[in-house]
Amino acid sequence: MVNEVVTLRGRIVTGSLAIDDGVIAVAGDRISYVGPASAFPGIADLEQNRPARDGRYTLLPGLVDLHCHGAAGSDFSEGSAAAARSAARFLHRRGTTTLLASLVTASTHDLLRNLDALRPVAEEGLIAGSHLEGPFLSPHHHGAHDPALLRDPDPALMGELLAAAGTSLVSLTCAAELPGAQRLVDQLTASGVVPSLGHTAADTATAAGFLGRAALGLRRAGHRQGNPVPRRPTVTHLFNAMPALHHRSPGPVAASLSEAHAGRAVIELIADGVHLAADTVRMMFDLVGAENIALVTDSMAATGLQDGRYRLGNLAVTVHEGVARLDSTGAIAGGTATLLDVVRATVAAGVSVQDAVRSASAVPASVLGLSGHVGDLHKDMRADIVVVDSELTLAGVLRHGRWIEPLP
Repeated sequence: MVNEVVTLRGRIVTGSLAIDDGVIAVAGDRISYVGPASAFPGIADLEQNRPARDGRYTLLPGLVDLHCHGAAGSDFSEGSAAAARSAARFLHRRGTTTLLASLVTASTHDLLRNLDALRPVAEEGLIAGSHLEGPFLSPHHHGAHDPALLRDPDPALMGELLAAAGTSLVSLTCAAELPGAQRLVDQLTASGVVPSLGHTAADTATAAGFLGRAALGLRRAGHRQGNPVPRRPTVTHLFNAMPALHHRSPGPVAASLSEAHAGRAVIELIADGVHLAADTVRMMFDLVGAENIALVTDSMAATGLQDGRYRLGNLAVTVHEGVARLDSTGAIAGGTATLLDVVRATVAAGVSVQDAVRSASAVPASVLGLSGHVGDLHKDMRADIVVVDSELTLAGVLRHGRWIEPLP
């Protein structure tokens, strides 16, 4: 069914736009106009059009999450396409209109099953693809991953994983210091997969070498595909699951900040008020800039639900006061916030709304290679629009030009 034309009026905020009184017009699944209300051809009719909501709202681009494991009681590691669809649709209704489905470390059998289950969900457009967080992680910084299932990079296993995922595998997290990590980077970039540094004990030089090799590989892959703007490698939830920055042993944090500051890498920040202090979040925006940061949730099955007992992969998790922790070790086991919650917390930390939105939309969209389609609000881009009030509280969501969370 083709939507009727949708016209919205309000404050428009994206990474590239800030219009106090703007209009967005949507025809079908595409944006047909974005600009000042005063320049909109139908402004006279719009003044009397109640659905335009007379500027009481702020209009944001649909948010893009590179790292989430589930929501609403469903885990992307269940090996169930139905569960994945349920989690994705919940997140869509909460403003995350584009997302990667992240998988935790598991046995080879389960990883292949999980990737196979996500493949049709990606083909349906409910997710932008999958993200493997493991099994090539440091045993010293495994976080909420089963250490018994970790292993060194293996080209044969990677080949099986790529075959199971097809083109739906988008990103893979790896510890740079593991034997075979450099070769894995080459294998990933040759296949169009974005390497992500994380769950690592690497020293500064090793971490920088990993990110540099990944950036070069992605640039070469982009040239082969005729893409003038190459994708960049990422750093999986900076600060979490890696050694702390030390003045005599700066480690992977220093390398990640240097590469991000130079525009050669994108750092993920779980700025949910649990994983990072507000001062740390604000400092990262000051140091490397919003254009080099991707806000993520690391959300798990408890997202959108109450405190209680859940699972992350094969591990038991208890959520208390919104904080998820492994029953076995007490380690933080992902997040329970939505990406809009993270944007709101980032703004509360002292970051501008425009910078927070850029890092939750345009930057992650660029990592996915989708900058021309999602992550901003311009004519002919996909009509993914999040409507919020003055407190950045969700008021409505338009995805592919259709209301999935209608305005009140």
